[in-house]
Parts: sequence; structure tokens; C-alpha cells
Amino acid sequence: MPPNRQAGPLVKEGKAVQRRSKLKAALREAPRTWLVTGVAGFIGSNLLEALLELDQRVVGLDNFSTGKRANLDEVCSLVTSAQWTRFRFFEGDVCDLETCRKVTEGVDYVLHHAALGSVPRSLADPVASHASNVSGTLNMLLAAHENRVQRFVYASSSSVYGDHPDLPKREDNTGHCLSPYAATKAACELYAEVFARCYGLETIGLRYFNVFGPRQDPNGPYAAVIPRWIAAMLHGAPVVINGDGQTSRDFCYVANVVQANLLAATAPKPFAPEPAPRAAVFNIAVGERTSLNGLFHLLKSLLEPCCPHLADCVPLYREFRLGDVRHSNADISRARHALGYEPTHDICAGLSEALGWYEREVVRSHHRFKAGTCPGTRS
Repeated sequence: MPPNRQAGPLVKEGKAVQRRSKLKAALREAPRTWLVTGVAGFIGSNLLEALLELDQRVVGLDNFSTGKRANLDEVCSLVTSAQWTRFRFFEGDVCDLETCRKVTEGVDYVLHHAALGSVPRSLADPVASHASNVSGTLNMLLAAHENRVQRFVYASSSSVYGDHPDLPKREDNTGHCLSPYAATKAACELYAEVFARCYGLETIGLRYFNVFGPRQDPNGPYAAVIPRWIAAMLHGAPVVINGDGQTSRDFCYVANVVQANLLAATAPKPFAPEPAPRAAVFNIAVGERTSLNGLFHLLKSLLEPCCPHLADCVPLYREFRLGDVRHSNADISRARHALGYEPTHDICAGLSEALGWYEREVVRSHHRFKAGTCPGTRS
């Protein structure tokens, strides 16, 4: 195996497949009401699509600060008209408590994904990140408690591991936060635990590791690495690697995240006695580690058949970026044991499934493909 990627084939557990099928059948037989905050965003819209396909009732909240109406339009085109009628959308902000109270009325499960992501964004504007991520989550927790929501599932982040050196990352061992974004996610976990301890609200935090997939924005200064590099390769722009390229990540396809949310909301006994009797956090990833150099070569190999100009393309290396964790690799055994989580896609399977969407999005977002030489080619 190449030294820049420590990975293995996904183990497709028969029991896990049966468990997911049983859950989907149970949800179709007895639909629930779900609130998805950040519903017009990347992960939120994928959750919406999955829930509507299961004939669930979905309430969605978004203020379009980072989410897109086009994402909702795309979901509408992918589900049946009858399924779409089960969706109620509210345009609003989680920073407004009354809005949070309104959208949680009559809701069984909350899937809280409204946030301002990105480490660089939080470094540029920590106040905005705190308001959206921490104050917004506090408002949602309070509203969920007041309206007697059965369970509150929220997006946390692998960034909470900070400078802790151990690999793989285990839920009980976190280090010092390296960015305001990481601090906001750690604060959300603290508030969720407090609400479980003080008010009896069941809360589950999902620590996502570098999620990618359809509807992930390839544009803008805070675009994630996979869509940004795909866009760059398609229009012959430089592919920039911060650092030496040995920085590694546990890339997780969005279908794995959708699965984790459904399981977290409905698992019968996912809580251990400590630290709080009705609170838990779980790593959601694949359990593989891919270096940035390895990611570059993987994307290049996938795109080169239709983009021959990539044959001589090489990345441009720049200095390390402030706030970035050096290595990220998850131990997912706790989620496997408590939730029945079993990832269905590794990075190769996820990219193969999502690549067509990324390519179409680059074309739609007014970037015209130009055949020719890549600015990062060898001289």
C-alpha cells in the first residue's frame, strides 16, 4: 500500500445492513416529525432528501447565510411530489430564540446542522462563528427542551481533538483547541451535556471527520479541500497544498453521515452512565487516513481520463495554515457498538459516486473548462 494512505476495504457487516433496513421499514411504517436546521446546506439538504425518501415529515430552517435555495430545489426534483408536500420550510436564524421555539413545536427529533463552518472563517470573524455556532445551539437546545423533543442530534467536529497527538482519535481524549471554530464545537458539546444533566434532554453529538459529497460548495474562500481541488483541476487552476502534503484526514462520504443521523436519533440505548446519563458524542468517519498528497493523486487519477491536461499537473506547496490539525483519523468503534453505525463508503467509493455532481456543479457555477496546461505543471 502507498505510504501516503493508510486504508483498508470497508467491511460490509450483514447485521449492520439488516439493522439499517429494519430502521427504514419502521420509519416508513410510522413516520416521525424531524427538524433539520441548516436544511439548505450541504449536509442538511442530504438529510432532507433521505428523510423525505423515507416518507418522513420534515421541518427545515435556514437563513441562507451559507445554504442555497438551489439545494432545496434539487431535493425537490429528486423526490416525489407527495414526499415534497411533507416538507415545511422556515426562513430564519437559530440566533433568534423565538424562531427556534416555533420550529421545534411538535417535533420528535432535531438534527441540528445550522452553523458557520470553516477554521479560516472563524479566524477571520470569531464573533460571528460564536454567535451562530454557540448561541444558536444554546437557543436550539432550550427550544427543544421546552417543546419536549425526544432527542437532539447535533453536528460536532473532529476539530475538538485539537493538538492531542494520539491516533486514532477516541472520544474521551481531546486536546487544546487550535481555532475559534474548534472552540465553538467544544462549547456546543458542553452545553449539550449540561442540558442532558440538568433538564433530561437526550443529546447526541456527531463528531464529523471531513465530510464530502454532493451539494458541497466548490466555490468561495472557505470551500472544503475536495470540491475546491476538483474545481481547480477542471479549469486548469493551481492546486494548492498547505504544508508538505503529509497532513492527513479521515474523509467521510455524506451517505455515512446521513446513516449516522438516522441511527443517532432512533437508537434505543446509545448512552453510557457517564459523563451524563442522557448525553453522548460519537466519531463519524470511516477509520481510514489519506494524506493530502494521496488525495491529490487520487483526484487526478479519477479526472485525468476526461481532462488530459492533468497529465503533467503537480500541486503547488505553500506554508502550513494556522489552526489546522496535522493528522486526523477516527476510532469509530463507539459508534459501531452503541448506534450500529457501519460506513458504507470509503473515500474511493464516495468520490466515484459524487464526482459527476461535482463536475456538473463546476459547469453550472459559470466556470468554463479550458483544455490546456495546468499552471502547476512541470516545466
